[in-house]
Amino acid sequence: MHAVLPVHHVPGLRRRAITVLAMLALAGGAAVAAGSPAAVAESNGVGTTPAMGWSSWSFIRHDPTAADIEAQAAAMASSGLKAAGYDYINVDDFWYDCPGSQGPDVDSYGRWVTNATEFPPSSSGENGIEVVADYVHSLGLKFGLYVTPGISEQAVTENTPIEGTSYTADEIATSTSENNYNCGGMVGINYSEPGAQAFIDSWADEFASWGVDYVKLDGVGDSDIDDVQAWSAALEQTGRPIHLELSNNLDIANAATWAQYSNGWRTGGDIECYCGSGGSSYPLTDWSNVQSRFAQVAQWQPYGGPGAFNDYDSIEVGNGPADDGITDAEAQSQLSLWAMGAAPLILGVDLTNLNSTELGYLTNSAVIAADQDGIDAHRIVSNVNQQAFAKTEQNGDVILGLFNYNGSGSQTVTVSLAAAGIRGSAAATNLWTGASAGTLSGTYSVTLGPGAVQLLKLVPVSGTSGATTYQAASPANTLAGGAVVNGCNSCLGGEKVGWVGNGGTLTFNDVDVAATGNYAVQIGYLDGTSGITGRSATITVNGSADQTLTFIPTGGFQDPGSVTVSLPLTAGENTIEFSNSSAYAPDFEAITVPSAATTTVTGYLAASSTNTLAGGAVVQSCGACTGGQKVGYVGEGGTLTVNGVSASQAGVYPVLIEYCDGSSGDTGRSATITVNGVVVQTIVFTPTGSFTTPGTVTAYLPLNAGSNTVEFSDASAYAPDFNGITVTQ
Repeated sequence: MHAVLPVHHVPGLRRRAITVLAMLALAGGAAVAAGSPAAVAESNGVGTTPAMGWSSWSFIRHDPTAADIEAQAAAMASSGLKAAGYDYINVDDFWYDCPGSQGPDVDSYGRWVTNATEFPPSSSGENGIEVVADYVHSLGLKFGLYVTPGISEQAVTENTPIEGTSYTADEIATSTSENNYNCGGMVGINYSEPGAQAFIDSWADEFASWGVDYVKLDGVGDSDIDDVQAWSAALEQTGRPIHLELSNNLDIANAATWAQYSNGWRTGGDIECYCGSGGSSYPLTDWSNVQSRFAQVAQWQPYGGPGAFNDYDSIEVGNGPADDGITDAEAQSQLSLWAMGAAPLILGVDLTNLNSTELGYLTNSAVIAADQDGIDAHRIVSNVNQQAFAKTEQNGDVILGLFNYNGSGSQTVTVSLAAAGIRGSAAATNLWTGASAGTLSGTYSVTLGPGAVQLLKLVPVSGTSGATTYQAASPANTLAGGAVVNGCNSCLGGEKVGWVGNGGTLTFNDVDVAATGNYAVQIGYLDGTSGITGRSATITVNGSADQTLTFIPTGGFQDPGSVTVSLPLTAGENTIEFSNSSAYAPDFEAITVPSAATTTVTGYLAASSTNTLAGGAVVQSCGACTGGQKVGYVGEGGTLTVNGVSASQAGVYPVLIEYCDGSSGDTGRSATITVNGVVVQTIVFTPTGSFTTPGTVTAYLPLNAGSNTVEFSDASAYAPDFNGITVTQ
């Protein structure tokens, strides 16, 4: 049973200030094209990996006592959680005296007073919080404490002095209310006044003297940036490494600021459902609250990293489905989503009453490792009820999370492994079971039950076997005209090259192959353009412009994708340059060059009975054409669809188009090319001399792995006649 809130507090849940997330525009600006640069992280020596531990709010909530906190700490040490890496024991709100008027009680220097009834001092006079911190430390754990911005009205009313100065509380206080959700009575601080920083310093010094290792600054909004800066500086000047966490529902528009001055920040409101009866903390949460984090993980992905992480709130896994409020499958999904987002793993459950199955979830070393890599995953599938996230480890392995967002029915989640960063095939291991999931390539599908997840580790084993990957940020390459190396947590090696185009060029030097031929080169790139088509780049091989390629958007300039193109390379060393003379190209992660040139050439005749002719298009005789036939009357409503065009893997392929065009002049007829139902490009053909004289032109078309359709049409005029197409793989 859990006691109800005291009558002088708001009954039920904590009142939360709601801030609407202001999404940064990730497309359109040249500055963003180079990637949203990783923000400068808090440099206080802690938080290099996401924090792991426990917080009192979800379960104990409004009645923390020294005995309860110590019991939770003992359970963490004895349960195996400490051995798994969980080490913070954090006391949230209600550790201090709150008389119900004019804010928290204060000491002679205006700082909050510990509730001595619930946290009694030692016989030697040690503060009650210090007593608990000492016990926590004796178990090899760390101790955290809660505070909110500003200064108590009681300090202002009493005009308390600021320790170590000649200034007083009324000289630094404003009349603006600050968020203190349960006690209230906090007002702002004017940090331009002398004594303001000294007040926060004295408070931080007191926390440090008590043995505090972690401070949660709650109620932070855009107007509290000065408080965040002050607490950051104050904690650092103590000389004790103290983690600073910000809460809650912070504004994404100020993500760089939160990263500069703290070790983590809450991206949304509370994950607790506050739906228990009779004042009970149970159930702790529900699936809808977990669901709300999927969009946050996707939106905040560019901003987390070592030293400063996105915080999606407490892990409500450990007391069994009835008390947690989520099923076992949903519990695995919550842990998996947090791991994909490299988020703090701060438990909210009762550690003295752990469910053995869910304790196994919490101590799964493979899942914890995926979280502790410090790399934020990017979302590669978001189809209402199907979600998928992927991230590339520093060694090139990929962590892939496939989620059924639906809490009531099964869903089949399908992903392109190329979008996840896999070049070729990969050996898959299920991180939850440790079992092999086979060798995967191309696309991968899995059917998941309600709220379920499959979390995979993918180790490349083929496709790149015998291939060489050249990272864009390698010092062996040449960057010119403004192209620069940028950080990219989700990229191979943690870096990419941006600002290519508009005079900026990226040249891969010393691309070595054994024999002359066309090579299927995979390009890893990032393009946050909105819409169906993205940015373009001209690819120049050994000084000769080979082709201009329009890329498909990847979702963001921190979200890698890949495309495969055929490039003519000569035996020995080659250069491959990316440029755009008039606009910005995508950012580039790497290229992968196979050991052997492409050799498969497949021809498809236009007059084949397997194709589809519609709207007046007909087969005609053509003595000079391959097979003696062609298809005419394409355009003006007539269409030719070449069916069954096969590709070994998804990529952009050189497709040789054989056609006849008897137009006079320098330019001939046009045709729109549609691949798999998507309009790809419109080509203006060069006249061949007559409608029975064949000619050729090469188009670069995006094909899926397996069977494809390639359609030729023209809505307003006649296209050329067509003899066939040839695909080189």
